[in-house]
Amino acid sequence: MKYLYEFIGTFIFVCTIGMVIISPGAAAAGFAPIAIGTVLAVMIFVGGHISGGHFNPAVSFSVYVRGKLTVTDMLIYWAVQVAGGFIAALVVGYLKGAVATPAAPVVIPHVKLAGMLIPALVAEFIFTFALTFTVLNVATAKGTEGNSFYGWAIGMIVLTGAYAVGPISGGAFNPAVAVGISQMGITAWGYIWIYLVAELAAGAAAAFVFKAAHRDECEG
Repeated sequence: MKYLYEFIGTFIFVCTIGMVIISPGAAAAGFAPIAIGTVLAVMIFVGGHISGGHFNPAVSFSVYVRGKLTVTDMLIYWAVQVAGGFIAALVVGYLKGAVATPAAPVVIPHVKLAGMLIPALVAEFIFTFALTFTVLNVATAKGTEGNSFYGWAIGMIVLTGAYAVGPISGGAFNPAVAVGISQMGITAWGYIWIYLVAELAAGAAAAFVFKAAHRDECEG
């Protein structure tokens, strides 16, 4: 059941991203990050007690390095998260295509990363680190165990990152999102390595910092 929850949560999250970013949507009014951060928070509250509410391979990797996820679960989470992101992209393409007409075509806001590779890597690393560091501290630490705010904390760091560096890197902070926006045509498939490298490295870095600060509760 936890794998199904990870698939559903990731699907709804990535579907929301595509629907609010691709015109007609909320991006032109500047509201897209609000919808994205909110739906992530809601999905985390929905699935956190079942699967942990990761919906993000970088988060799953960080939780694995932290010692709270087995390698088998991590790999299956990765598979269902990426599948959820990819299928969501197909659904977005179908729904947005339904509203396109010759007079009013759907507009896709392509992320231009050529010549911005280093800034994009840095941006994705910083805010994926912020995201995974937040997850570890509000959702896996003994000191915050049983809190009622963890979903909003995680959703709000994604909202913040989207506003802060979205114009630089696309603001994915999530390999499943990177797959989704590549399939949607928001960014080119040739740039997906930027997201994978920066986000997984950030997840590992956040876990190492967390483990250093919480030696008494971390395994291994």
